[in-house]
Amino acid sequence: MKQLEVTIMGQSYILGCPEGGEQSLLEAVGNVDREMSAIRDAGKVKARERIAVLAALNLAYALAERPAPVRSANAIAGAASTDIDALIRRIDQALGADGQLL
Repeated sequence: MKQLEVTIMGQSYILGCPEGGEQSLLEAVGNVDREMSAIRDAGKVKARERIAVLAALNLAYALAERPAPVRSANAIAGAASTDIDALIRRIDQALGADGQLL
């Protein structure tokens, strides 16, 4: 696991990040920093903890309001095929060497 130093609302944090996930983490940090800074700059909330909670709620709400991604027919068929293959393997194991259930 890689570690990245980031800054959110002027404060540095060291965050763990899986290899290859740096860009996604930096985008998330940017979103959190923008949201927290906007709440702070509005001037109604001063405590960092309250700003962080409000920012988390705003971001979670925005995420929940996004439409669900549409899965392609190929992705659905591929998942079904994988499930069927796993089921066939389980049946083969249950049947054992003789190949007869009863």
